[in-house]
Amino acid sequence: MSDQAAYDVESILLRLKELVEAGRSMPMSASVLVNREEFLELLEESIATLPQELRHSRWLLKEREEFLSQARREADDIIEAGRVRAERMVERTEVVREARRVAQTVVDDAEASARQLRHEAEDYVDQKLAAFEVVLERTLQAVEKGRERLQVVIEPEHEAEPEPEAEPEPEMDELPGSIEVEAELEETFFDQDAR
Repeated sequence: MSDQAAYDVESILLRLKELVEAGRSMPMSASVLVNREEFLELLEESIATLPQELRHSRWLLKEREEFLSQARREADDIIEAGRVRAERMVERTEVVREARRVAQTVVDDAEASARQLRHEAEDYVDQKLAAFEVVLERTLQAVEKGRERLQVVIEPEHEAEPEPEAEPEPEMDELPGSIEVEAELEETFFDQDAR
């Protein structure tokens, strides 16, 4: 700022001060009446006499503020991008951890179900074999009884007694006790089917 420009601005400001001091006071107020045209004229003159460096510095200050605002916005964008990226990485880690936990749970449940099914199948087969064993024992007993009834008892021959007339040999269906054997067998097999 040159000395002449500083002097001009200073003198204009002093004239403005005098104008305000010379103004008429408003009653019961700190306000004063000044000539508007004269005041505005002095202001315009002071603005016009401002040195170029001062205007340039004002422009630089404005540019600086805009530059700082833009730098803040870029910094905020970078911070936000970093935060989003960090959240995604954490989410991926959490997703992988959760997926592993769910997979392990599924495997554990499947193994438990397989064990339970195996035990149930073994119990079922054991029950069926036990029932079959009972049926076989009853059948074996019925067969043994039938064979005992079918065995022919040979009595010793007597010389004095005449031989009785031989009756015709009964057929298989007419053998004594055969009806009972058949009934027992039918009952045994009926019991097996009922189970």
